[in-house]
Amino acid sequence: MKQGSRSLPRMPRKIRPRKPRALKPGAMLGVIAPASPADDAKWVAGLKELKRLKYGVFLRDEPFSGPDGYFAASEEERHAEFLEFTDSGRVNGLIAVRGGYGSNYILDRLSGRSIQTPKCLIGFSDITTLQIFLWEKCGWVTIHGPMVAAGLDAGPGVQGGYDEGSFLAAIRKTESGWYIPMQGETIRTGEANGTLLGGCLTLVETTLGTPWELGTRGAILVLEDRGMRPWQVDRALMHLKQAGKFDGIRGVVLGDFPECEPPMAGSPTVRDVCARILGALDVPMVFGAPVGHTKRPMLTLPLGIKARLRAKGEGVLEILEPAVVP
Repeated sequence: MKQGSRSLPRMPRKIRPRKPRALKPGAMLGVIAPASPADDAKWVAGLKELKRLKYGVFLRDEPFSGPDGYFAASEEERHAEFLEFTDSGRVNGLIAVRGGYGSNYILDRLSGRSIQTPKCLIGFSDITTLQIFLWEKCGWVTIHGPMVAAGLDAGPGVQGGYDEGSFLAAIRKTESGWYIPMQGETIRTGEANGTLLGGCLTLVETTLGTPWELGTRGAILVLEDRGMRPWQVDRALMHLKQAGKFDGIRGVVLGDFPECEPPMAGSPTVRDVCARILGALDVPMVFGAPVGHTKRPMLTLPLGIKARLRAKGEGVLEILEPAVVP
């Protein structure tokens, strides 16, 4: 290659989705903390909600020695916990305590392993890092939904809580599709089929240049986040655009981006930024869905399955295949 020439973009590879077993009542969930520690009261409330939903929980055999700065524990302990529950035949699924930061630290340790048996991995925020890694490296279908101390703790159908219907459908339904009203606002009308992928915008962006960089061609791309100024959302979207991550996508579902107000009245909003950058793609697009970081009851979306986005009015997402198997 001549000096100064640009490298060719990486060709997308075909991923064979591997679906976990459904989490029927009585299933046992391994509670993992790959990122930051959780408030004790939220932790206890979330475990109580899982019990109401008729799930048992496994906690690590050896408790963490304690928080390590802004991490729930040391890198070694967090990695060991994840492997303990992915390898255990007694654990049917994995659910994160909360997000925060730190899941990226355990990825290098996982890179050389072949994680054979897919299990439901439930979470959002920093857990997007693990979900993308497991999709790209292992083909795992995962669940973008509430966590023990971030959604489940508040309960179903309330502010700061979660949508029980979409949550149970994602982790229990083994028959063909169902519908999720997006409760948002259509920016670009139309219908499109694609593979539902994405998650927290910041974490999708930080996969760029890694061996587990998210392949987005053919995707209905989900992007959500919180606590960003509109210009920071603009920068992240432009980075993804310039990296070719919007080439060939089929549709876009955007969160409602709480705590992302413009710094002064009259300056562009996050909605304005998304409409300007993503609207030019001319694909169906819905803004303002309560997914991931949201103050409304959080919808649960399975990642890695075929879906149809119907962008009209508040938008509807049709899940065309189950995320789990019997």
